Amino acid sequence: MPLRMMDLENASLTPNLASKRITMNTLSLLTITLASFSLLCLLVLHFVSPEFKPSWRMISEYALGKHKSILTAFFVTWGLSSILLSVFLWSRVTSPWGTVGVILLFISSVGGIMGGLFDVKHKHHGLAALLGVPTLPIAALLIGYNLVQIPDTNPAFVLTSSHAPWISFVIMGITMVVMMSGFKNSGIPMGPNAEPPKVVPPGVIALAGYANRLLVICYVGWLIVIAGSYAG
Repeated sequence: MPLRMMDLENASLTPNLASKRITMNTLSLLTITLASFSLLCLLVLHFVSPEFKPSWRMISEYALGKHKSILTAFFVTWGLSSILLSVFLWSRVTSPWGTVGVILLFISSVGGIMGGLFDVKHKHHGLAALLGVPTLPIAALLIGYNLVQIPDTNPAFVLTSSHAPWISFVIMGITMVVMMSGFKNSGIPMGPNAEPPKVVPPGVIALAGYANRLLVICYVGWLIVIAGSYAG
């Protein structure tokens, strides 16, 4: 009789486990889909708005062109994919620091969506960047180092992708400082209310735009890698 009761309990648990597995798989696939669509939007912007030179113009500046809606879709789908991954990871992380990482990822997602709702000229765009940009590298490291302790996780793949965001963040910071210093030394005013320069003066090393795009690829790519590690 006890064995019969255990068989009945296991039978009742099986559908629940299967349903949970389907839900988690759906979340991971939706994360990958939205993140990939976000990168596609960014790629399209380079073709429909070629006047914004990718070497030194920031991605947010596409809002000043004729295809602001594509930029909005880029930011919003990026943010939504981060939210879905946060929900997916909430029950997978196994340490307090991993949980902190998931919370930071969710905060980053809020910043991403705000970036789409408040363009580069809006007073809240800076807040969007503050919430969205510096939080994800920390989240990636905290989550990555927690996930590698879980069986069936590829440590090298997960950790490589988890280090990419902070490396790209540092690269972007350095290139921004170099570019802004070059503009100031050339007599071009810099500041929140200053109009962006039309051309890069001779002698100015302007590669911050490339670094900005590298950062996005590393950030969104991390979402895809982590979600893809548990899809299927």
